[in-house]
Amino acid sequence: MEQLLVGKKRRLSIILFLSVSLFLPGKAQTEAVLSLNLDEAIEFALSESPTVKVADREVEKKKYAKKGAYAALFPQIDFGGDYSRTLKKQIMYMDGAFDVTSMMAPTFNGIENTFTGSVPGYVPGTLGKEIQAENEKVAAATSSEEGISVGRDNNWSFGFTAGMPLVNMSLWKSLSISGIDVEMAIEQARSSKIDMVNQIRKSFYAVLLANDSYSVFKESYDNAMENFTDIKKKYDQGLVAEYDLIRADVTVKNVVPNMLQAQNALVLSKWQLKALMGMDLEQEIDCKGALTDYQSELFADYLAADTMLVDNTNLRQLDIQGKQLDAKLKMEQYDYLPTLSLSGLYQWNAMNNDFKFSDYKWNPYSMVGLKLTIPVFSGGLRASKVKQTRLTIDQLSIQREDLERNLRLAIKQSLDNMATCVKRFDASRKGVKQAEKGYAIAQKRYETGAGTLLELNDSELALTQSKLNFNQAIYDYMVAKAEMDKVLGKTTNKVN
Repeated sequence: MEQLLVGKKRRLSIILFLSVSLFLPGKAQTEAVLSLNLDEAIEFALSESPTVKVADREVEKKKYAKKGAYAALFPQIDFGGDYSRTLKKQIMYMDGAFDVTSMMAPTFNGIENTFTGSVPGYVPGTLGKEIQAENEKVAAATSSEEGISVGRDNNWSFGFTAGMPLVNMSLWKSLSISGIDVEMAIEQARSSKIDMVNQIRKSFYAVLLANDSYSVFKESYDNAMENFTDIKKKYDQGLVAEYDLIRADVTVKNVVPNMLQAQNALVLSKWQLKALMGMDLEQEIDCKGALTDYQSELFADYLAADTMLVDNTNLRQLDIQGKQLDAKLKMEQYDYLPTLSLSGLYQWNAMNNDFKFSDYKWNPYSMVGLKLTIPVFSGGLRASKVKQTRLTIDQLSIQREDLERNLRLAIKQSLDNMATCVKRFDASRKGVKQAEKGYAIAQKRYETGAGTLLELNDSELALTQSKLNFNQAIYDYMVAKAEMDKVLGKTTNKVN
């Protein structure tokens, strides 16, 4: 927890430093130098790199997609309205007449008794006969070719509709796929961070190598200038030949191009590091430390190297893809099963021939229903999907075996490179000690007149080359270690 807080404070201080430096005017801004060690450079890159930011946004997208998938389990409620204008009304035809007399016999009997006792001259049965005759006229009219127009000009309806699945195995399985999608996005984001850390490490080591190489050539230049100055004094005193003076001057001039080239390589390596970090290229930076700071870790890292592939991001992504395909296969198999859903509505309806809304009579209408769907025949579509998914699973299994084989080969190569670098480091370290001793002897021999300038220059060249070999061995080891950490899915700041 303390390390996490320290890391956050360190990253915040870096960002604040840069933010303040951006407001510094002109020359003051370019002169502000930001000193970073390897961990600080990695933290800054992980917080400011566009690649990492895009990967983090993708994780958020997948999480929202998962929430959207779970929404399918809840009732879907909508409110809507509908209006239609009748251009030509529907015609209704009614064949035959209703026997109204028989249907209304009890009522007619009461009316007949009333009319007979209270209406003078009323003949019993007259009312029923007149009603039956009128009914026959209406029936004759409705059975004609014209029919009866039904409905009204304006039809209105509005209300709520709702529905939700009750039994749907395919839908339920799709929810697990959404969860696996989030897992895949998280692993892809982790892969982006691992790749970014790998690039930052190698670029940071390149800056240190360029800086150390420049220091070696600068030291060689200083030694050459010191020898030239000493020989110039001796030549002025007539103690050495002009050839020695010319040879010393040529040695100085030969060192200058190497020193300038190393200086240019240092500038370019810093630009590359700043570009990877997402930093302004005009911002001056200083990489803390030197390659020699890592020499004590060489043997310990090599002996303690863990070659397990459980954290390899490529294998993890293939495993997650396998989980996705397994879930997809189950979902496609569930398409053979019946589904049951619930639906309902509550609406208000009105019909009228005008637009006097205050006179409208709104009639409520409600309904609840169940829908059962049983798959019967789809032309072999479902079976084809299942077979395709099974073949894809087989392909993924073959790809995983091949990838694991290649990754083990890459680890073997990295270990071999590291072992070679350790041997080179041990040899170059001894070579530097011997070269320093040889240069000191050659310098003394030349000062006493027992040695030649050729011996001195040769010892100086040997010293320069041994120091370059020493730094190169450390750099190659650290790069090989960084590559192996990438394959193993490990980083210096333990990206989860």
